[in-house]
Amino acid sequence: MRIAQISSLHERVPPIGYGGTERVVHYLTEELVRRGHEVVLFASGDSLTTAHLCPCVPEALRLGGQEGDPSVHDAIQLDHVIEQLDDFDILHFHNGTFHFPLARLLAVPHLSTVHGPLHGPEQRKLYAHFNQVPLVSISENQRLPLPHANWLGTVYHGLPSDLYRYHANPEPYLAFVGRISPEKRLDRAIAIATAVGLPLKVAAKIDPVDAPYFHEQIEPLLLNNPSIEFVGEVNDEGKQDLLGNALALLFPIDWPEPFGLVMIEANACGTPVIAWRNGSTPEIIREGVNGFLVASIEEAIAAVGRLEQLDRSRVRSHFEVRFSVTRQAEDYEQLYRHLIQARRSFSPAPRTGVYA
Repeated sequence: MRIAQISSLHERVPPIGYGGTERVVHYLTEELVRRGHEVVLFASGDSLTTAHLCPCVPEALRLGGQEGDPSVHDAIQLDHVIEQLDDFDILHFHNGTFHFPLARLLAVPHLSTVHGPLHGPEQRKLYAHFNQVPLVSISENQRLPLPHANWLGTVYHGLPSDLYRYHANPEPYLAFVGRISPEKRLDRAIAIATAVGLPLKVAAKIDPVDAPYFHEQIEPLLLNNPSIEFVGEVNDEGKQDLLGNALALLFPIDWPEPFGLVMIEANACGTPVIAWRNGSTPEIIREGVNGFLVASIEEAIAAVGRLEQLDRSRVRSHFEVRFSVTRQAEDYEQLYRHLIQARRSFSPAPRTGVYA
């Protein structure tokens, strides 16, 4: 198949540090190329890929320090896609909703993976108006606010099986990886680690919008606390060491997380996850297999005490079965073929269930 992968321009593909959407686009793109497809990646010019790269901005917007209206870059990117429309069998959008007004006019089959949350009245209005745009969710929970949207299926994220090495013998510390923001609840992670007497290693970015929260709520918890190590943003190699050597990843979220890529990154190392029962976590974490689900700090503290009950080799095997990029690419190939065949036969694309 001739496939267009259209990424967000906020981070390069793959991102240098934090950037879940662009990281997922990278792994999927590389796997589709490996499987023999002709793939064009529409992304920032500093992206690295074995596909053909169509650079839509010279470098990723966040680290490039570009200011102003980001919709300018979205419009130019969309125009690049339209210029090459005849070269593709399928368009796969990962970059939000900017293309929605043109979606029903496109002569090529297309689908849009929704990477973010779908709460709020403005979201309901948008997706109700553009109710013919074919959508893919990244968890079943993500769909709940918009059950009547045009969902084709749910495709869980995947990682290359050789990206992270299995670690059988962890060191005595816990890990937190993510953004420092109110919904990610680093304060809960600090409380858990402090209560069980284990060091906590924190790899996180701080967006400008969250800087006041960091200084007011989190920084006081870090000061004069030698058991907390703040390492900032890390790349894949940094995550390998941080996650692979940890007893567990703490994922104490306070919002309906659409997926949570770091959970399967930890599992790929054999590291279990202690996660709040919220959003996608009950779909990703199998209780007592690849981690524990909790609803309070007290339950999380108790879960730390039960980590020795988990077999880290089984955690890794569970990842390989459910969350490899090979499985993810196969799931998307099925959707691509459904949409292409539906366009050829002028019939609606078959609806599908969860791909896991």
